[in-house]
Amino acid sequence: MTVSSTPAPPRHFTLSDFDFSLPPELIAQHPAAERSASRLLDGRAADPVDRIFHELPGLLQPGDMLVFNDTRVVKARIFGEKASGGKLELLIERVLLGNEVVAHMKVSKKPLPGAVVHMAGGLHGGGFNATLLSRWPGEDGPLFRFALEGPAGETPHDLMERHGHLPLPPYIERQQNAEHDPDAAEDAQRYQTVFARAPGAVAAPTAALHFDEGVLAALAGCGVERASVTLHVGAGTFQPVKTENLAEHQMHSEWYEVPLATLAALERCRQRGGRVVAVGTTTVRTLESWARSGQASGDTNIFITPGFAFQVVDLLLTNFHLPKSTLMMLVSAFAGYERIQAIYRHAIAQQYRFFSYGDSMLLERERTPLSNS
Repeated sequence: MTVSSTPAPPRHFTLSDFDFSLPPELIAQHPAAERSASRLLDGRAADPVDRIFHELPGLLQPGDMLVFNDTRVVKARIFGEKASGGKLELLIERVLLGNEVVAHMKVSKKPLPGAVVHMAGGLHGGGFNATLLSRWPGEDGPLFRFALEGPAGETPHDLMERHGHLPLPPYIERQQNAEHDPDAAEDAQRYQTVFARAPGAVAAPTAALHFDEGVLAALAGCGVERASVTLHVGAGTFQPVKTENLAEHQMHSEWYEVPLATLAALERCRQRGGRVVAVGTTTVRTLESWARSGQASGDTNIFITPGFAFQVVDLLLTNFHLPKSTLMMLVSAFAGYERIQAIYRHAIAQQYRFFSYGDSMLLERERTPLSNS
């Protein structure tokens, strides 16, 4: 007699399920000496395997396709002062049409709409002025919309490049954004991918920081194709989830684009039976946003938690993420909650380096088993 087994009901996850204890000494404060000399935890098999990143080409197959996020981190953090002399700091999240930008504002007492603040010394001191227009995206929005006024012909991107500082993540505690930061030159090179193209991110797509020209050449030699998408990573990627009920979390919005050439490459990959390998969670969010919406460009606030039905990505290369973060939820949805828990326990025991300048892991999408009959 054949006994039919009923699948167990899906587990209901809460914020606490994605918490873990991380020794602070495992939070990487500097990049590895060489990009591809970082460690790679191969999490595809039942037991994780410790590797070095430059071994990646041997882990993929001819016909597979790597998809990168080609966004470029901009010098989005700029210091200034109000007319009263009070200090403030802007973190420019997005450049709008004309000379307008959207920014986070750090200041003791927020100015009112219409106020002019003087950035990097102000227009008459070698910098530029910024007029506060409104909150964004609505009147209760968390960000602020400014109109920038600099020397004639200078765009917001020009002003950021000239006066801004690289916005390193908050958990990199060493001195940063100071006038004479001793690590600024290293960060300018290493907190940027070797193929960064489209300016607009305030955080790097960190899984791609491990790639150097040697690894890219080896991948091409193995018959692995490359394609790119763009998602301009926002500061919201570092914001912790604060609601125990995940359904109450408001996901931040980011702009993305999937070029026609990449859409064609994805179709070729499927036709030949290759696997789509997403480099980083931002690439996953971009590809799965496109698959869900049918829109090749636009804004996405996709929130991927366990139970999500992936349509595009087969393998994921990613760094290790913050406790209680939306990215912990994404990788748990992708590879399976229990597997991710085991991988993180292994990584901590083996003293892998965590977060943006840390090591990486290779994950395979969990396949939902069919019920027996």
